[in-house]
Amino acid sequence: MIDNSEWLHVESLDLDAQGVAHNAAGKVVFIDDALPGEDVQVRVHRRKNNWEQGSAVERRRDSVQRVVPRCPHFGVCGGCKMQHLHVNAQVATKQRALEDALWHLGKVRPERVLRPIEGPAWRYRYRARLSVRHVAKKGTVLVGFHERKSSFVADMDSCEVVPLELSLMLVPLRELIMSMDQRDRLPQIEVAVGDAVIALVLRHLEPLGAADRERLRAFGVQHGVQWWLQPKGPDTVHRLDDGGPELAYSLPEFGITMPFRPTDFTQVNHAVNEVLVGRALRWLDARRDERVIDWFCGLGNFTLPIATQAREVLGIEGSPALVERARANAARNGLAARTRFEACNLFEVDAAALAAWGSADKWLIDPPREGAFAIAKALADLHAAPQPGFTPPRRIVYVSCNPATLARDAGLLVHQAGYRCSAAGAVNMFPQTAHVESLAVFDRVDVPAGTAPAVDAEVGTT
Repeated sequence: MIDNSEWLHVESLDLDAQGVAHNAAGKVVFIDDALPGEDVQVRVHRRKNNWEQGSAVERRRDSVQRVVPRCPHFGVCGGCKMQHLHVNAQVATKQRALEDALWHLGKVRPERVLRPIEGPAWRYRYRARLSVRHVAKKGTVLVGFHERKSSFVADMDSCEVVPLELSLMLVPLRELIMSMDQRDRLPQIEVAVGDAVIALVLRHLEPLGAADRERLRAFGVQHGVQWWLQPKGPDTVHRLDDGGPELAYSLPEFGITMPFRPTDFTQVNHAVNEVLVGRALRWLDARRDERVIDWFCGLGNFTLPIATQAREVLGIEGSPALVERARANAARNGLAARTRFEACNLFEVDAAALAAWGSADKWLIDPPREGAFAIAKALADLHAAPQPGFTPPRRIVYVSCNPATLARDAGLLVHQAGYRCSAAGAVNMFPQTAHVESLAVFDRVDVPAGTAPAVDAEVGTT
């Protein structure tokens, strides 16, 4: 329904890129396709006691930050939500979201607001999960992201945020799947782009016949891609054929090459990841005589660069299989002597377990969206009841993909664990989306502020 009697003034953007306004009754209204400063009329889709949600159908004036979306599928495809907002304003919005979360959820204000880390605004997405749907009634196959707020697959023939080679491959992929015998049993293609090759992981619910395998091989040769097959869970992923380039990304500043499997977690935006690793290590400021712990180490994205600077790095991760592969990556890069990797459920760590890992001069924490509450709580418990032989780290560099859980953990570190938030800033890992990543630095309050390293603010852009 449209309330034509009222124009709403948009006050801000929320973390889902919806405009936020209040109606005459004082109720909060969340509005798709509305930007701060605009006056809009709204078609309401959902009504609750304290809020409403809808989409803008009329605008009386446009925000000066509004731009024409570059992608013809914007508004239908759910992959991007901010293409109508200038990229500089996107970054400012994410920075403000981080600062608001730190204060309102954690009661923490960073002593220094870092310049946001930015990179390419387009063609940056080196990981993607594309849905596949055979639409028999239309005699076609759809390959792409889901429609916004829908389980339907968007009818896409291009994408502006993935590499151009992949965008040009969307229509040929549709034609390939349509030609396959198992077209109704192929729900997903996962994409991983390395330095030398694009890998496509085909999820198939039934075994592929010889003819379908040959179709995949011919497509791979024609388009220069590497096919992997996934008959069940992620652990079943395997190459269709051996040979060809290795799937890997590099961190040139540190002389490191990181092989990975296409279903591994790696950063979506390789250019921003390079800057993020460099910025994080400059703040960590590891020395040759120092021991560092890297919590949630993954394949070693931070562990291996730290090992080029520190005496010893302990990388801890939840999966034993992932730990083995991180260990192999360290050996490949000549860093086995300075690294140690262990498996542990980091969501169940307590004070005793934390102390058992031993003292470290510095920590790096890079958790999933759930954050690192158990680690922060254990550190707070050790601050309240110190254990002999354990000394808390002088500095913690926390890389976050969720400002809410960062703010929660920051509140524990600052108010209960004896730290101050020395610096924090946004990381625009996902331009054109509302996703907010960030970097925060915590120093023990008993460490003089003058001991912090000199870090240039200019390292924020690629």
